Amino acid sequence: QVQLVEAGGGVVQAGVSLKLSCAAAGRTFSTVVRAWVRQAPGKEREFVAAIRWSGGSTYYADSVKGRFTISRDNAKNTVYLQMNSLTPEDKAVYHCAARTPGGADMSSPGTYYYWGPGAPVTVSS
Repeated sequence: QVQLVEAGGGVVQAGVSLKLSCAAAGRTFSTVVRAWVRQAPGKEREFVAAIRWSGGSTYYADSVKGRFTISRDNAKNTVYLQMNSLTPEDKAVYHCAARTPGGADMSSPGTYYYWGPGAPVTVSS
């Protein structure tokens, strides 16, 4: 299996930036798709962003496109989520997720089978 551990969550004011990280353990890391999926209380999981490890192609939800940036550091087996211009709508637990590339829709949370415990992000209003 791939082990995922998030870090960097916290409480911030609206308009402030925050950067999350997700460290992965496993020597097959380069074969997977890495993603960020968030879940607010009472809501379904919402896809945020994904990156193909091979090639580095990125995908974003419309709600965060232009504000959030997903990136990777292959030497550290780590993926990041830079979040700018945060709003109260961004308040959620942010989970790091992973799966093999395959041909499934990367924007569907149900296609991922490796999950981190989550990093809570609170945006004051």
